[in-house]
Amino acid sequence: MKVAKLAALAIAAGVLCGTAQAAEQLTGTLKKIKDTGVITLGVRESSIPFSYNLGGVRTVGYSYDINVKIVEAVKEQLKLPNLQVKEIPITSQNRISLLQNGTIDIECGSTTNNLDRQKQVAFSNTIFIIGTRFMTKKDSGIKDWADLKGKNVVTTAGTTSERLLRTMNDQQKLGMNIISTKDHGQSFLTLESGRAAAFMMDDALLYGERAKARNPADWIVTGKPQSRESYGCMLRKDDAPFKKVADTVIANLMKTGEINNLYAKWFTQPVPPKGLNLDFPMSDDMKALIKNPNDKALD
Repeated sequence: MKVAKLAALAIAAGVLCGTAQAAEQLTGTLKKIKDTGVITLGVRESSIPFSYNLGGVRTVGYSYDINVKIVEAVKEQLKLPNLQVKEIPITSQNRISLLQNGTIDIECGSTTNNLDRQKQVAFSNTIFIIGTRFMTKKDSGIKDWADLKGKNVVTTAGTTSERLLRTMNDQQKLGMNIISTKDHGQSFLTLESGRAAAFMMDDALLYGERAKARNPADWIVTGKPQSRESYGCMLRKDDAPFKKVADTVIANLMKTGEINNLYAKWFTQPVPPKGLNLDFPMSDDMKALIKNPNDKALD
């Protein structure tokens, strides 16, 4: 009898020890979340249809939906069904620093994965692929980049589009007056009000701004794409366990085909707040990504 009791105690101790060891093995962001009971998302306020705010009430979007699925996976892995989800609005300019200093734990929006940013942060598997073009008035007569010579061109500060635009302006001596604003909504307002002849940005984001214009048919997205870029969810560097959670969720969305439903929901059907429709068919790049998901940035 004593032997049986001792054996039972030994087993119980082993289980407790294993549980304690499992808890001790948590590192990085997962440990932070477990210790605090909170996961903090960095959310964009005007990156339609990736991550944007509806009347100060809630965040919605394609990338935001993916982020919610990652949160659910974190809850399951950490056995925290009542995990508190906190959202902090971010901009193109402060998103990296807020991630690095621990203010936010993850950002799924419209952030390009490139080599420069990989020196500062990590990225999940690719969630979207875009091309950088510009939007202009349909009757402006502007068709390509050379037509912007000497004109005002707006873009959003802290984006890869801003860097590309400034480099192109210098190298091709176009003499453009480049205006930088804090977010995509302000950039489009600058274009719509006539203060700029064109708005350069990722094509999907341009379609998002076009959809919410008073008269979407007045605007066209044109110009030879200056880059092909991949979006990923942004994570802290050297945090393999948390990255694995995000990557697994995204890979499963691709493998099961659920990503097709998300794409249709946000890019080919009316979206809130007023039934805007981007009318943005899936590109060949996106189809290839879904067929062969990967976690590498495009060259």
